[in-house]
Amino acid sequence: MIRQASAVKLRQNLGDLLNEVQYRNGRILITKAGKPVAALVDVALFERIQKLDAQFEQLADRLAKVFDAVPAEEAEAWLDEAVRTAREKSADQ
Repeated sequence: MIRQASAVKLRQNLGDLLNEVQYRNGRILITKAGKPVAALVDVALFERIQKLDAQFEQLADRLAKVFDAVPAEEAEAWLDEAVRTAREKSADQ
């Protein structure tokens, strides 16, 4: 469950919020003036996010190399079609 806490509440209750994240796998969305600015998550989730981010960067680099020789208009048309197909499949489920 994701809980919200203001930056002020975070400063006042940091120890309790860290315990909630560490021992109860809680997730804290930190807000400032009512707007989300950061999140407090356990280390295991943070490491998974880092791994996914690295994998995404590798995939983006490989795609950039593949499409490097393709004219922009052709690449955009292909991507538009891929997005359209994915959305249709998602709508069918």
